[in-house]
Amino acid sequence: MTLNLEYETEIKLQLDYESIITKVVNMALDLEECPYETELNVILTDNKEIKDINREYRNIDVPTDVLSFPMIAYESPGDFSILEDEDNDSFNPETGELLLGDIIISVEKVMEQAAEYGHSEERELAFLTAHSMMHLFGYDHMEETERTVMEEKQRQVLEELKIYR
Repeated sequence: MTLNLEYETEIKLQLDYESIITKVVNMALDLEECPYETELNVILTDNKEIKDINREYRNIDVPTDVLSFPMIAYESPGDFSILEDEDNDSFNPETGELLLGDIIISVEKVMEQAAEYGHSEERELAFLTAHSMMHLFGYDHMEETERTVMEEKQRQVLEELKIYR
């Protein structure tokens, strides 16, 4: 797996964010039984920058905690069989790795929401990463049945890593 991690804010998390993100990404890939080596970009930023991105891509002019930009249009969530087409451009031509997409996380929201929900910043960062990974696998939470499935998958990732509230 290639994990491109960029920290683009002066606001510092006082934890080993790289290790946490890497563990969560790997566990999500394992639980989804992703059959490919993958490439993923994760950017840690602040509320101002994520607000700008949220406005530009979603027409929502407020900061959010996490944004996900999947590179794959799944027919059904977590179904990697659509990638078996030889003409598929979902793979990095240089490395052969599956291009999963981009995750953008606000470190300010990690801190704010950890305090608001009464758990650690580690747990909040892990949760947001797991949540975003599920979006990169095609899961969503717009409908109740979808939300239930997605939440269960997020819970499994965190539980396997023994990261609790």
